[in-house]
Amino acid sequence: MNQSLWSAFIEGEGKIHIIELIPGVRKIKGLGVLDAFETFSKIKFGEEVLVGQKILSRVPLRLPELSKGMLRRAQTISAKDAGFMTSRLGIGPGDKILEAGIGSGGLSMYIARVLGNSGVHVTVEPRNEHAEVALENLRRAKEGWSEFPTHHHIEGAIEDVVDQIQLASPEYDGIILDLPEHTSAIEAVAPLLSIGGRIACYCPVTSQLEAAWVACEEVGFEIEWAGELIERQWGKASKGGVRPVNGPFGHTAFLLVAYRRN
Repeated sequence: MNQSLWSAFIEGEGKIHIIELIPGVRKIKGLGVLDAFETFSKIKFGEEVLVGQKILSRVPLRLPELSKGMLRRAQTISAKDAGFMTSRLGIGPGDKILEAGIGSGGLSMYIARVLGNSGVHVTVEPRNEHAEVALENLRRAKEGWSEFPTHHHIEGAIEDVVDQIQLASPEYDGIILDLPEHTSAIEAVAPLLSIGGRIACYCPVTSQLEAAWVACEEVGFEIEWAGELIERQWGKASKGGVRPVNGPFGHTAFLLVAYRRN
């Protein structure tokens, strides 16, 4: 892998530009028409470069930078929820993970980061317009990081492609579902979850959470945790000190984690 093929450049107010450092003049969104290789390749980490009227600093392409600068189409799963799911499922190097409903690939990058070179990551998505964006974000991650799992992408509804999923791996250490309807998906992939493995469901509304809960119990899984994560940001007060910033609490979705004991 070529770790220098992609790099992150940050503006003063925090906006991230993820730039492919290849020769040739082309248009780069937000920066104009330029030769990215000639303009940026000799800039070291921490150094600044002036592009038009913007001052950019080059920084390492870690997960937060790649997530902030990712291409977007469908709604992405936030760092708050992605971090919870990857840690609660206990996934890591060497594991085999199935993810259905990839959206723009936000969670996919978190999964790829923790799996490293030895893991297997299978994604399933029926909508081509979403998969196209997600796969481009994963390509950036693969070409920008020193480690990346074996990745297989399967097009279609998860209930219709179980045979293809099994070709990639006969069983999975973790399964994550971000779908409009979870019941039929849980029934379809339950036999693929290894003993000691966990399944996580991302549910925008409470009716989906309840349906996922019932479906997991009906296939013999134990519900380990269900609920929501609330994020409350703090900032500096104008007269000194810190306090919660104005705005709504950070609810995104309801989450469920279930365990296969036997």
